[in-house]
Amino acid sequence: MAKDAFSKSGFLASASDELIDLMRSVATRRILKTGDVLFEQGDFGDALYAIVSGELEVSILSSEGQKLSLNILQKGALAGEIALFSPGPRTATLTARQPTEVWGVSNVKFLAALQETPALFTDMMELAGHRMRWMADQYADRVFRNVTSRLARIILHLSGPENEALQMSHADLANFIGATRETVSKTLSVWKRSGIIELGRGMVQVRDPEALRDIEENEGI
Repeated sequence: MAKDAFSKSGFLASASDELIDLMRSVATRRILKTGDVLFEQGDFGDALYAIVSGELEVSILSSEGQKLSLNILQKGALAGEIALFSPGPRTATLTARQPTEVWGVSNVKFLAALQETPALFTDMMELAGHRMRWMADQYADRVFRNVTSRLARIILHLSGPENEALQMSHADLANFIGATRETVSKTLSVWKRSGIIELGRGMVQVRDPEALRDIEENEGI
């Protein structure tokens, strides 16, 4: 099953076949029930995880103790990349939203395997660079985009290319973008009246993704 855990997409899109095969060779399986925590913010981390099935919510706690949801990771996504390069405190908490299967690659095992094929260290450096650029983009998004743009972006992101309906409350969406539930509800109501989205009980369905992309891009800075 480890062969299904790592694919050349997202974070690993530029990785060589040899590097991915190496990850698979040292991966170990873990099964999570709904509500189980893969790891918590502040825990010592030394492993990268690939999601084979299920969903993981990524969240952090502010200095005031407020929970802020950052993302929902689904099949094919990776989590904990930083720990693969440099073990240390986890920067977020990952919680299973449903029964979830992940495969983990520990820093120790991976580096030991890399010693046998030192040419792959170049691949690792490239992956680290991609990760740092992604983190810089995320920071800029939080700093420069207004609430409307951030809400449009997270809905488009979580809906995915298939434009799936989101089973999320307004409070959940507010947590994702660092806004109040009232602000999110007001914005969603405006979009509903404009025919951009459809709203149900704990559900958001995008009806006009192009209009939502325009809002994301033109309300950004």
